[in-house]
Amino acid sequence: MSEIKSNNYSVFFDKKLEALDDFLNSNSYSKVFVLTDRNTGEYCLPVFKRYLPKLTEYDLIEIDPGEENKNIDFCIGIWKMLLDFGADRKSLMVNLGGGVITDIGGFAASTFKRGIDFVQIPTTLLSQVDASVGGKTGIDMDGVKNIIGTFAQPKAVFINSSFLSTLDDRQITSGFAEMIKHGLIYDYDYFKQLKAISPKEINDQLVRRSVEIKNDVVTKDPTEKGLRKILNFGHTIGHAIESYSLANDSFPLLHGEAIGAGMICEAYLSHRLNGLPLEALNEITDYVKSIFPVYSFGEGIYEDLFAYMRNDKKNTSGNIGFALLKQIGTCEFDIYVRQEDIKESLDYYCSFN
Repeated sequence: MSEIKSNNYSVFFDKKLEALDDFLNSNSYSKVFVLTDRNTGEYCLPVFKRYLPKLTEYDLIEIDPGEENKNIDFCIGIWKMLLDFGADRKSLMVNLGGGVITDIGGFAASTFKRGIDFVQIPTTLLSQVDASVGGKTGIDMDGVKNIIGTFAQPKAVFINSSFLSTLDDRQITSGFAEMIKHGLIYDYDYFKQLKAISPKEINDQLVRRSVEIKNDVVTKDPTEKGLRKILNFGHTIGHAIESYSLANDSFPLLHGEAIGAGMICEAYLSHRLNGLPLEALNEITDYVKSIFPVYSFGEGIYEDLFAYMRNDKKNTSGNIGFALLKQIGTCEFDIYVRQEDIKESLDYYCSFN
C-alpha cells in the first residue's frame, strides 16, 4: 500500500482496501452510505464487501448508470434516500463507481445538510486517473457537462486495481484518453511510455504516474484560478462532441472517445495559434487516431457544437477559452479562440472521416 498526499487528504493505492478499513475504524461516523450504480452494484460491490467483511452496517443507495443520469433529478433522489435513511451531519458517503458516481456522489454529499464527509473509491480507469482526484464535484444540466457543482475535497481516495478487471476494453480505452492528456500537457517522457504500449497493457505504475501529474497540478491550484486549467486540454471541443453524441446518438461516445477527438482538434489549434510544431501535431494526430476511431460528423452539426462550447464554464465574457499546447509536455491556458478558428480545427478533424 502506498499513498499520495493531496489537498488535506490522501490518495491510497491499496489492493485490499486496508487503508479504508483503518479510516473507518479511526472515525466515528453515525451512519455509512454506499452509493453505486447498477453496474458497480453488481460487479464491484462484491469486491468491496470481500475486503471489508467487518463493515456490516451501511445503507446502499443505487442509481441508474450513465452520464445521461448525472443530473439534478437523480441527485434529488440521492438526497431523499439520505433523508429517508436518517442521515445526519456525522454520516459518511462512500462513492463506489466511475466518474458519474464520484461526480454526483461528491456533489450530493457536499451539499446535503451543507456538507457531509465522503470518500471516493473509483472503479473505472477514467475515474481512477481523473474524476476521483482534485475535489471537483458536479452534475450536468440541459446537456452541458458539470455546469452545476462544487469544489469539495473528499476525506480520502482509495484506488484498487482489482476493479479494473470488471471493465471491458472500450471502457479501459476511454480512461486511457485522460492518461494521454496528462502526458501531452505535463510530461513528454510519460507520453512516450504510453505510446509504447496498448491500453490493455496499463499497469499500476502508469496509473500512479497519471494521478501524480493530476495531483501536482490540483494541489498548486485547487480552485482552478490558473495552472489547473491545463487539465482542460482536449475538453472544450471534446465536451461539446460528447454532449452532442449523448443527445443524438443511439450509442453515444464514451467520455474518452470524445476527448480523443477534442485533443486532435485542440492540437490543431495549438499548432495554428500557440506555436506547437507541425511534427508534434502530426505525432499527436496519428497516435490518437490509432487509439480512437474517428467520430464521423460534418459541418451540419457545427452550430450545435458551438452552442455547447458557448455554455462551457471556462469561458469569460462570451469568449471561448482553451488550454493549448506549446510543445508536447508543455501547456498554456486562458487562450481565447475565435469561432472561425474553431471551425477550422473541426474541418481538420473531419478531413479524416
